[in-house]
Amino acid sequence: MTIARAACISDLRTIAKRRIPRFAFDLVDGGAEDESNLRRNEDALQALRLTPRYLVDASRPRLETEIFGQTYSAPFGIAPIGMLNVFWPGADLMLARLAAKHNVPYCVSAAASTSLERLAEAADGRGWFQLYASADHAVTDGLLDRAQAAGYRNLLVTVDVPAAGKRDRDIRNELSVPFKFTPRTLVDLGLHPRWSLATLRHGKPNIANYADLLKSATSYAEVQATLIAADYTWDHLIKLRDRWPGRLIVKGLQHAEDAARCAELGCDGIVVSNHGGRQVAAGPGSIEALPAIAKAVADRIKILFDSGIRRGSDIIRAKALGADFTLLGRSFAYGVGAGGATGADRAFTIIELELTRSLGQLGRPDFANVDETLIHRGTP
Repeated sequence: MTIARAACISDLRTIAKRRIPRFAFDLVDGGAEDESNLRRNEDALQALRLTPRYLVDASRPRLETEIFGQTYSAPFGIAPIGMLNVFWPGADLMLARLAAKHNVPYCVSAAASTSLERLAEAADGRGWFQLYASADHAVTDGLLDRAQAAGYRNLLVTVDVPAAGKRDRDIRNELSVPFKFTPRTLVDLGLHPRWSLATLRHGKPNIANYADLLKSATSYAEVQATLIAADYTWDHLIKLRDRWPGRLIVKGLQHAEDAARCAELGCDGIVVSNHGGRQVAAGPGSIEALPAIAKAVADRIKILFDSGIRRGSDIIRAKALGADFTLLGRSFAYGVGAGGATGADRAFTIIELELTRSLGQLGRPDFANVDETLIHRGTP
């Protein structure tokens, strides 16, 4: 199958899986423990039914969405993905440029393989910065200073990783940071020459914004433990709200009371997310947590949603249950893994086409008019 013939995100995933060594593919594709929560994210979205209304003029679809003072061409952006250059060399810059091309946000991960300054420039004013608060406060302060100087105005602080997730695939693959070449990985590299040659050209990927700090790390779990403060509390969030001059979005919430407290503390937004099923294996699907959170914040702050979106109709489902905006991670990763910048662009086209067609089919051509009345409740 070629990129041009890929009809859906699942097709791009299939292509990417063929092109990428197993340890690198599993790093992005995998979830926590038995991956039940990863599957639950998608299954819970697909279980939601939408009721179409007909005899509506659907000739002028409208996707433009305003959030945090900026109007974007679509109601979705690119979620932060750490170490994505392991998945495909140069992936970070490809996605930043994709965001600039299509006028959507690109959330730059603090754990990206490319510096936050370079990605801010490539995203051309559409970059948001995602922070892992380090146990070393000086490291966190340094990143905040750099992000502000680079022109970022929207800061996402990820709070759903107080402990590193246990990812069985990474353990089986003996994934380590820095990467160590075992006989198994050498065979894997030999079976994927395009990835291997591209990696040689780009250089061994690392976590660019923490390069000096992580020199002694020996595993990806240890990297996470270094990046993330296990003692991060509400008091720290209050201090961050006072320190950051731009908009503050708290990423990784699943409980309505946590969301309400963020609103009370003056945060500008939250991201309802379970880290794509990569952290808490036994938790709810992200979409299952959304309705109670939307009710709790009652339009006081912006609600963003991620985890499990693979179709344009999933974005509609999230909006109908209260999300103002959505972020897609793996969907774009599969695109760039399947075909670099061309594959990433194909992923965007697929999602945009599915979203536009679904809006027309449902009788809501203007995305802004999507609401809970679209949800099928089991009655005519």
